[in-house]
Amino acid sequence: MTILHSSLGPNPRLVRMFLIEKGLEEGKNFERVHYDIITGENRQDASYIAKNPLGTIPTLELDDGTCLTESWPICEFIEESHPAHNLFGETPSERAQVRKWARLFDQEVVVPMTMGFRAGGGRPMFEPRMNVVSAEAGAELSAMSDEKWRLFDSILGSSNHFALGRFTFADLIVFCFANFGFTVGWKLPDGSDNLARFVETHNVRASAAIWRQAE
Repeated sequence: MTILHSSLGPNPRLVRMFLIEKGLEEGKNFERVHYDIITGENRQDASYIAKNPLGTIPTLELDDGTCLTESWPICEFIEESHPAHNLFGETPSERAQVRKWARLFDQEVVVPMTMGFRAGGGRPMFEPRMNVVSAEAGAELSAMSDEKWRLFDSILGSSNHFALGRFTFADLIVFCFANFGFTVGWKLPDGSDNLARFVETHNVRASAAIWRQAE
């Protein structure tokens, strides 16, 4: 059976939400193996490192032993394997629209937000394991990220979707990283009322329950 190597954090939970949105069930369609990233288990387990030399989470291990890494490609693989109720779009044009917003968010928000967290509040955990920027640079990156959150708030406007007028991968990635921020004490920056509404709206989705589960 397909195995999802998972943990706390926005990227593993993004994949788990995607699976739920696709109607794929843990224990029936895939098994899940949990790693304690607080203690660095994913970077110490030799069997896991053999599957993913970078030690990052998540990894999707297929029946034939192929191991897929990085949350976005994993979700695209799941989409292509289970195309019903698509989350990336039905046509080339729709898929381009979804990927556009997801890529912009990934570059403009996710990268500075996560780098800023690793250099700031997350420094005690990350500094022993990887290179992190200075605390001063981390603060600048966090400020850059907040500025882009405001940009995405204005793009969202009165809608609850970033593309196609329905829930897609573009919405999922925004939702997951907002919730990641909440778990580490971050708040949406002032002037993000549209995003606050967006998060509240999608919190009622069945897949969103994973953010309220203890692991």
